[in-house]
Amino acid sequence: MAKGIFAGEKRPVLTIVMDGVGLCDRVEGNAVKQADTPTLDMLFANYHCFKLRAHGTAVGLPSDDDMGNSEVGHNALGAGQVFAQGAKLVSQAIESGRMFENDAWKQIISGARNGTLHFLGLFSDGNVHSHIDHLKAMITRAKQDGIKRVRVHILLDGRDVGETSALEYVLPFESFLAGLNGNGFDARIASGGGRMNITMDRYEANWGMVEKGWHVHVLGEGRQFASAEEAINTLRAETGAIDQDLDPFVIAENGKPVGTVEDGDSVVFFNFRGDRAIEISKAFEGKEGFDKFDRVRVPDITYAGMLEYDGDTHVPSRYLVAPPEISNTMGEFLVAHGERQLAISETQKYGHVTYFWNGNRSGKFSEELEEYIEIPSDVVPFEQRPWMKCAEITDVLIDKIKNGGFGFLRVNFPNGDMVGHTGSFIAAKVSMEALDLCLARILKAVDEAKGVAIVTADHGNCDEMYEIDKKTGAPKLGADGKPKAKTSHTLNPVPCFIYDNFYSGSYTFEEGDFGLANVAATAVTMMGYEPPKVWEKSMIKLK
Repeated sequence: MAKGIFAGEKRPVLTIVMDGVGLCDRVEGNAVKQADTPTLDMLFANYHCFKLRAHGTAVGLPSDDDMGNSEVGHNALGAGQVFAQGAKLVSQAIESGRMFENDAWKQIISGARNGTLHFLGLFSDGNVHSHIDHLKAMITRAKQDGIKRVRVHILLDGRDVGETSALEYVLPFESFLAGLNGNGFDARIASGGGRMNITMDRYEANWGMVEKGWHVHVLGEGRQFASAEEAINTLRAETGAIDQDLDPFVIAENGKPVGTVEDGDSVVFFNFRGDRAIEISKAFEGKEGFDKFDRVRVPDITYAGMLEYDGDTHVPSRYLVAPPEISNTMGEFLVAHGERQLAISETQKYGHVTYFWNGNRSGKFSEELEEYIEIPSDVVPFEQRPWMKCAEITDVLIDKIKNGGFGFLRVNFPNGDMVGHTGSFIAAKVSMEALDLCLARILKAVDEAKGVAIVTADHGNCDEMYEIDKKTGAPKLGADGKPKAKTSHTLNPVPCFIYDNFYSGSYTFEEGDFGLANVAATAVTMMGYEPPKVWEKSMIKLK
C-alpha cells in the first residue's frame, strides 16, 4: 500500500452523490442555478470541478442519445468500469435472435400456447426502464411462434418522456397491432394506468401501488373504457393529471374485461430496469406465503421478466436476457484491503448505494467491515416535502464521520432526482436549497476529520425542469401559456468536486474526458491503493 494523499494516516474519503443534479448553462428552468445554494457556489468558486459524462456510452447504454439513470450511474460509480447495461443488452439479444432461442422464451411461448400471452411494462421509448421497440419485437415474434392471443398492459410514462405524451405511443401502437391482427391472431391493449399510480413501486415503499396494478391487470377490476385512447383523454379531462399519475383503467367489451390473466397464460414483464420490477414479479411468483396484499386469485401462469431484477434473491426465477456480470467492484476491493465502509441514504435511493453500487449484489461483502444505513422515506408526494430526509441522513452521516472509523463513506441525497421528476420547479428549487444546507454541515465534518470529499452526481434532472424546443432553445409552452414541465432525466454532464483543504499539494489533476466510472479509481488512489487495471483511470495523479 502506498501512502496516498494522507501520508499513511487513516483519514476518511467521502463520496457524496447529489442524485439528479446536472450541469446546464441555461438559467431558465434550471433549479440548480436558480436556487439559493451558497455551498455549491463556494465549491464552484474554490475547488476543482470535473465535468463527468453520466449518460449514454459512458454508463453502458446503447448511444449518447440515451439518458443516464440512477441504476447505471451507481453501477459505474461503484464498479469503476463501464458494463453494457439493460437497454443495450436487450437490444443486442433481440437483434441477434438470441433471446428467442433461449429456454425462457420457449417456456413463455409453450405456456401460452393454449391461452393468452400478456405483456406488462412501461409503455414508452424513454429507454430508462423499457423501450416500446422491444415490446413490438416480442409481439411480432410471438405471432411467428404460433401464439394466437396477446394482451398488453400499459404503464404510462410521462417521466422519462414528455409528461403528456402517452397518445404519441398509444395511437401508433394500435396501428401496429392492427397490422398484425387477422388470420387467427388477436392482440389488444387490455389495461393501463400511470407508472406512479399503479404497479411500479420500488424498495417496498408503497405496496398499495402494486395491489392496484394486480386488480387492474390480473383481475380486470377497474373503471372500464372502450379503448386506451378514450381512457387517457377522459381521465386527463377529469383529473388534470399528467401521464405518470393517471388513474388505472380496464379495456372492456360489453362490460367484460378483454384481458384478465387466467390459468394457462404466460406473462412477460418487459421492463429491463430492476428497481420497479421486483415487487410485481414477487406478486406473480409468490407462493402461499406471500403476505404483502390479498391477491384474491393467483392464476397458474408462466412468468418471466426481461432481466433478472435481483441477482441475490433471484427475482424473477425466469428471465429472457441475462444481466451484465459486474465484477471487481470498489466495495469488494476495499473489503479485500481491510477498509471499513459506510453506505447511507433514505429508502428511495438506499438500493443505489448498496445493491447497484456493488454491481447488482444485495448482500455485503463483509459484515465486519461494512455498515449500511437506510433512513425510511416519507410516503408523501415529493413536491409536498422536497427536503425529503436530507437532514436526517446528514445527522447520521456526520456522527459516522466523527465516530465510525470508516476509511470510505458513500451517501446519496435523492432530492434533485425525486423532486425533479414531479415537474414542480418551485419544489425542485427548495430541494436544492435543503441539500445545500446539508452539504455545508457535512463538509465541516469532513474538515474536522481532516478528510476529503468527492461531491458528484449520477445524472441530470432538476437542472432542466422545462421542456426545451430544440430548434429555438426556448422552453415549450403548454396550453396555459406557461413553460411545459420536464419530468425526465437530462443528457447534461454532472459536477465532480474534489473538496480537499489539506492535501492538494500531494497530487495533480489529470486532464481527459472522464465519466462516472473514473470516480472509484480516484477515491482509492487518495486512500493509497493502486486501482485494478480493469478500472477506468484515476482523475488525480500522486506526486
